Amino acid sequence: MNEAVTMSGRGRGSAEPVFVTLRQEIIALSLAPGTVLSRAALQARFGVSSTPIRDVLLRLEAEGLVEIFPQHATIVSPIDLGLAQQGQFLRRSVEMEIARVLAQAPDAVLLEGLRRLVRRQAAFADLDEHAAFAEADQAFHRTMYEAAGVAGLWPLVRRQGGHMDRLRRLHLPVTGKMREILRDHEAIVAAIAAGRPACAQERVRAHLSHSLDAVDALRARHPTYFRS
Repeated sequence: MNEAVTMSGRGRGSAEPVFVTLRQEIIALSLAPGTVLSRAALQARFGVSSTPIRDVLLRLEAEGLVEIFPQHATIVSPIDLGLAQQGQFLRRSVEMEIARVLAQAPDAVLLEGLRRLVRRQAAFADLDEHAAFAEADQAFHRTMYEAAGVAGLWPLVRRQGGHMDRLRRLHLPVTGKMREILRDHEAIVAAIAAGRPACAQERVRAHLSHSLDAVDALRARHPTYFRS
């Protein structure tokens, strides 16, 4: 479900919902690379003063998702493949270790929860609902962090993964991509259920490597989305 908000009432003046909304829109490519973000327009949209908007844009800049040109403009940054690779490396390293830990002591409740999320993703794939599919995808991975007792690492990995996440969203509508993700998730769950740590790690490694394999094709389709 999209968490976009319009600020009013008691939420007025709060920067956090503005940050969450704009970050989601950038990751989902609703705000495409190169989009100019007018501070005045953002103030009007969210009903906040200039200070929360400034703070939000600085946070987005710190994640590399916008570029601020003082006295000129703020734009949504192009996808930086170097930063995407770093985000992928971090997430893959963390989740391979999580998979190893979970496979050492398979938990029936966790496995049912993961299978339920896979079924939800399959339903969204049938409907070609990309946004809902992506949300269920994130829930699948976040659930594994929580089960491994490292839920605090999820926000860290997400902060470092904005460029990689945009690349994945760009890849998601490609024919067969959602089904590929489903197969990967099913394979990860099967390896954990079988109590095979090395296999679970390999399934995660393969799963989190696919999007960079498609960079050339994605760049050819959307040349203006990438940093040259």
